Amino acid sequence: MRKDYDFSNARENPYAKRLKKRVTIRLDEVTIAYFKQLAQESGIPYQTLINLYLRDCAASNRRLRMAWKPPKSAKAAS
Repeated sequence: MRKDYDFSNARENPYAKRLKKRVTIRLDEVTIAYFKQLAQESGIPYQTLINLYLRDCAASNRRLRMAWKPPKSAKAAS
């Protein structure tokens, strides 16, 4: 290796924005098992499958429909 390198003619990496970032996410066991099964069937690592699915959701602006019911309070139960 050289002691010094000349980067004066270097250019920015055009793929830098596509690089992945490490995060910690908690998933339930059923979800992990589902993607691991898909991974076995497809030959694609399960973490890659999860990323592809989430990327597709983000690209299509898919939203989860949630309807949360407020918990019954102890006061209402008596």
